[in-house]
Amino acid sequence: MGLSIGLVGLPNVGKSTTFNALTKAQNAEAANYPFCTIEPNKAVVPVPDKRLAELAKIVNPQRIQYSTLDFVDIAGLVKGASKGEGLGNKFLSNIRETEVILQIVRCFDDENIVHNEGSIDPLRDVEIIEGELILADIEVLSNRIDRLKKQAKADKSAKEMLEMAEELMEFLADGKLARNFKDADTDIYKQLNSEVRFLTNKEIMYGANTDEDGLLEDNNYVVALREHAAKNNCELIKLCAKIEEELIGLDDDEAQEFLTDLGVKESGLEQIIQKGFDKLGLMSYFTAGVKEVRSWTIRKNSTAPRAAAAIHNDFEKGFIRAEVISYEDFITYGGEAKAKEAGKMRLEGKEYIVQDGDVMHFRFNV
Repeated sequence: MGLSIGLVGLPNVGKSTTFNALTKAQNAEAANYPFCTIEPNKAVVPVPDKRLAELAKIVNPQRIQYSTLDFVDIAGLVKGASKGEGLGNKFLSNIRETEVILQIVRCFDDENIVHNEGSIDPLRDVEIIEGELILADIEVLSNRIDRLKKQAKADKSAKEMLEMAEELMEFLADGKLARNFKDADTDIYKQLNSEVRFLTNKEIMYGANTDEDGLLEDNNYVVALREHAAKNNCELIKLCAKIEEELIGLDDDEAQEFLTDLGVKESGLEQIIQKGFDKLGLMSYFTAGVKEVRSWTIRKNSTAPRAAAAIHNDFEKGFIRAEVISYEDFITYGGEAKAKEAGKMRLEGKEYIVQDGDVMHFRFNV
């Protein structure tokens, strides 16, 4: 299961630089002018998980296979994108294909780097981005309302959806995000969203791109953006694109030492993945053998057969049982054999809800 995060932002806020740093791949040209990125750059990157390295110390596998995360660097947006200005139509369609929106917002001063709006103002930048997304949602919702009005004459369910759609239209017109709509958890809304695919219903994270000083202590720009994020129940990730770039090429120990010297616990990538997983309700379980130690990404509260399907659909269809050892027990007892001797291996059936970090082996019929 891939987790797709779309990096969006105004031109020249450090979006492509962040993309280069986070993916450790210099395949998104970073230049000091708008629309440097035209086609969305995509990269599949491994999800860092220190538990895999600990498992590998015990199992000594031929390879380690991480879960993966898809990053999409989307062309910079300008005012009027919802009406096709700049690269608006392409921008909006690319966002629609991602599960999470990561807004890169400039939160530092540097007179050598031109800002498209002429000054540094994170809340204005966010308002521009989200305003265009709201306008795009209003347009598609308006078209849906027109069709619902015709259907509602003879269809009670269409009438109910029409009433909600019209209420939502007023909500959006007030400049509010669909994800904050009071009935967003109802079945009718979910059905409407599945048909319309509201851009502002997506999970949003804000990437506050700071300088080194701002990374250690919130500056006024970060403070304002953090308050906005909290008000909208969104995550804020503070990062410094320049520092993330400096981490490229360093091995894990060197990178950690570099961050520790700066007084930082985690890289921007680690924060994005952890909070992205949490927002989407994702987690990992492991398989550990001499050929490979591997992480598999599944939805939280997945049953054992559903978790097995992450490996192969046939595993779910022919599922018999799962042999399960918790990660902590696997490490504590030094592997499968000793954990089994200690009675820490469990046989679980179809109703078992997989826990984060479970080390699993599936039995199934072909």
